[in-house]
Amino acid sequence: MITETCNYITFKLGHELFAIDVDHVREVLEISRITNVPTAPAYMRGVVNVRGKAIPVVDLRLRFGLPKETDTVNSRIVVLELDLEGETVVLGGIADSVHEVIEIEPANIDPPPQIAMRWRSEFIQGMARRADEFIIVLDVNAVFCSEELALVGEGVGVGSSAAKQ
Repeated sequence: MITETCNYITFKLGHELFAIDVDHVREVLEISRITNVPTAPAYMRGVVNVRGKAIPVVDLRLRFGLPKETDTVNSRIVVLELDLEGETVVLGGIADSVHEVIEIEPANIDPPPQIAMRWRSEFIQGMARRADEFIIVLDVNAVFCSEELALVGEGVGVGSSAAKQ
């Protein structure tokens, strides 16, 4: 449950608008050369070089069960820094577009609906209201759970020693 006013970065996947707490966002990058990683999960696009470090990159569309799309000039890599089970993990997520940083008060965030949700409910902290639109507020620690990241991280240096700057 969200109890305090926070700043969120918003991004789109398809026609849906999502938000992630800016405390988890390290930077936003244009799409660059992504190196494939053999035997990685289907949603894992590969690794990208960020200032000399190999950062794993997840295709958020595939992670959320959306069809694969070709990257566009608006596509961005949102580089996230997460604390998973006491370990700092840095990774990127590809969004169709990144929009703005907004402040959302807890009073404007409702719990996610229990039925008829297109998205996996464990990924969602809430549904924020802004004017006449809804913004899906993500729980990034649930989206990138440690078991799956362990599979992704094998061989690409994910973890506290390799991924920290």
